[in-house]
Amino acid sequence: MHPTLAYIIIAVIAYLLGSISFGMIVSKLAGGPNLREVGSKNTGATNVLRVMGLKVGLIVFVMDILKALVACIIGRAWMGLNGAMLAGLMVVIGHNWPVFFQFKGGKGVASTLAVMLLTFPIPATICYIVAIALIAITRYVSLGSIVLAALFALQVIIISWGNWLVILWVLIIAGLLIARHHANIGRLLRGEENKLGSKKK
Repeated sequence: MHPTLAYIIIAVIAYLLGSISFGMIVSKLAGGPNLREVGSKNTGATNVLRVMGLKVGLIVFVMDILKALVACIIGRAWMGLNGAMLAGLMVVIGHNWPVFFQFKGGKGVASTLAVMLLTFPIPATICYIVAIALIAITRYVSLGSIVLAALFALQVIIISWGNWLVILWVLIIAGLLIARHHANIGRLLRGEENKLGSKKK
């Protein structure tokens, strides 16, 4: 098979996997609300946790991680690191803008965590530790997520300097996660961001 065709197939598979919005599916099966109408109005695990509780939030979190892991494993098995990076990017895009749910998805945090691990595991592990510590101290999930993305990009750029494809990729991956938190950044700067465990204002 021609490499170009392989990359196209990987991209399509990953995007379709990402488009499976487990937040919406689990909420519906559990008799929960329409996630687009409550809380942060996102369909990701953080909003599910706030709206439906820890148990349901963890289920969605794990499933969002698993779909990204599957996508990246397929990409890496087929086309190596480049395949994993492409799959990772497309699964996050699918999660954020799912074709099956009117292109209205989550912020891509859980999926990005999986993509990080399957592409650059050592920088990813460092980011996990820093983010968990930051969230534990501040109780701001959004702050932990933003720092995680920025730190991951910085590390990958340093270790991959000269590989412009990797640098471009990590800037897009980190940029997507940070951009999806633009409203959170504004609230953090104004001191209005909701802390983990607090009710949505």
